Amino acid sequence: MSKKRVLTGVTTTGIPHLGNYVGAIRPAVRAAQNPDTESFLFLADYHGIIKCHEPEMIHQSTQAVAATWLACGLDPERTTFYRQSDIPEVMELNWILTCITAKGLMNRAHAYKAAVQANAENIRKTPTTV
Repeated sequence: MSKKRVLTGVTTTGIPHLGNYVGAIRPAVRAAQNPDTESFLFLADYHGIIKCHEPEMIHQSTQAVAATWLACGLDPERTTFYRQSDIPEVMELNWILTCITAKGLMNRAHAYKAAVQANAENIRKTPTTV
């Protein structure tokens, strides 16, 4: 029987909150405790630079999020636990995939749809000058 794989992370843009715990941390820690599961859990600091333009905040948040994962029971001996920016191949693969991903596939991604909607709302709110 093949192992189930879990991949998730928490964006490092502030102090971890209940949504992080309920939505990502608790389910991932539970899954990682299963011997039939191979877990890859990460600190999404590259994701963080999109939302937060304060390097010191991202650094502090990276430490807070890591401490939260560990305090919630993450066993780093059984789990691959890493900071996204420590693996340059993540960004390289992202760049390659974004160069070849069809727009139709992107339209189905919830994060992409949310970003498009937020941009559209910002455009409507911004006064135009002629």
